[in-house]
Amino acid sequence: MTESPSPSFRERHFTSRDGLNLYFRDSGDPFAPRTPVLCLPGLTRNSRDFGLLARRLSATRRVLCPDYRGRGQSDHDPDWRNYHPRTYIEDIRHLLTVTGVGRVVAIGTSMGGILAAGMAAAMPTALAGAVINDVGSEIGIRGLERIVSYMQDTDPLPDWNAAVAKLRANFPNLPAYADGDWLKIAQATYRESRDGLLRPDWDTRLVKPLLAGGTEGYNLIAMFSALRAVPVLLVRGERSDVLHADAFERMGTLLPSARRLTVPGVGHAPSLSEPVAEDALDEFLNSL
Repeated sequence: MTESPSPSFRERHFTSRDGLNLYFRDSGDPFAPRTPVLCLPGLTRNSRDFGLLARRLSATRRVLCPDYRGRGQSDHDPDWRNYHPRTYIEDIRHLLTVTGVGRVVAIGTSMGGILAAGMAAAMPTALAGAVINDVGSEIGIRGLERIVSYMQDTDPLPDWNAAVAKLRANFPNLPAYADGDWLKIAQATYRESRDGLLRPDWDTRLVKPLLAGGTEGYNLIAMFSALRAVPVLLVRGERSDVLHADAFERMGTLLPSARRLTVPGVGHAPSLSEPVAEDALDEFLNSL
């Protein structure tokens, strides 16, 4: 495992069990008494999505933010079939081992929320609590189709204005309120290649398992039911087409002791830096 300094976080790497070099951000005091937080991003996303949240939370606790294999600064997998929740959970297990972290509160956005539920099923002693951000045991088909269509469009973009325009067109309800917010989201989504063009900051083969039905056979109700054993905060964006309002209500039935929050005015997915989300998150973490 290697390490290099950064102003607000430590950039670190570890080797996965199958030999990939995987990146993560490590913030805060490793010996802080409060339970560390593990931030799990969405399907095509990476650790940069949690920059503001990690900076804020790391004042009182350790915060780990990984780039999954095939995203950000982590190696791409030579076999696209490994882009699967089972593999990601094993990578998470290994990350916790190499960092010496025994228990975490997982904050999972979109697919990251599914992985947090998977942790509850596969490694329950490691999970002290979970924040499930805009995902549940029922996934809105239109929202999923929109994401898959976006992932299939891999044409390079000429500049950051074009990247912002593409994001605005595909995800109009993102939690962005000014041009600067959109630019930050774009910079966490694309990377500049040597030819000066912008390309997705993920392995474009990530879509293949979705097109091939690679996650079929996963019982999401069973996975999310495993969260009954830990404290849970359920978050939904008011305009989300991935987690519909009625499905969110049924998640409350599935996890009757969970706290619930709807973030007004945003779609898939809240950044968790909205004031109402920050307040709910702080209250939840302080209760653990």
